[in-house]
Amino acid sequence: MKSSKKRVFSLQTRNNFLLDMPMLITGLLSVLTGIYFLFLPIGGFQGGRNPLYGIVIIFERHTWGEIHTWSSVIIMALAALHIPVHWSWITRMTRSGLKSIIGKSNLNKFSKFNLFINILVGLSGWICGLSGLYFLFEPMLVPLGGNGWLFTHLTWDMIHTWGGVVVTAAAILHFAIHWKWVTKVFRKYWGAFREWTAAARKDRFPETVQAQVD
Repeated sequence: MKSSKKRVFSLQTRNNFLLDMPMLITGLLSVLTGIYFLFLPIGGFQGGRNPLYGIVIIFERHTWGEIHTWSSVIIMALAALHIPVHWSWITRMTRSGLKSIIGKSNLNKFSKFNLFINILVGLSGWICGLSGLYFLFEPMLVPLGGNGWLFTHLTWDMIHTWGGVVVTAAAILHFAIHWKWVTKVFRKYWGAFREWTAAARKDRFPETVQAQVD
């Protein structure tokens, strides 16, 4: 017997939404905690040279660090999953982009801009993530008292900081470009959720619901 339940969206749209929403949430956590470290870059008393020592903004510095680290790890894992889910789109747009370079593409200006923003998100996100992984494993890569692996610690910090700034700006533009899709899908799912809760409430408390209607 076939189910009479009406699907809100296609399976692909549902998968995109379920993947993009956790990416949005963890991305916001990573960005907000990154802003914290951008303005409070130095921890410890530093022999009295740190004027921001002892300042607590909601959480201790260590907690901010843990949130930043693990939200960033999660978003990198989700981004890695994002690639195979959108692989056909990636290959199609890559071919179109290469054709655009030699003047044989039919992409309009908006599509070219969208492609550019997606490439910028991917590259800057990769740079930011790679440098973040360096800091995660730096204690194992660099001996105590060492000055860094491949680059100095300060260079890695600058790469990570500016990679984060660029990916944040590009992600905001990406989100703005797809704003209509986001709001449309969210409204649909919110409406379906309300219908589901109303039906569940009616099944569980039929007398109460009928009394409210009357």
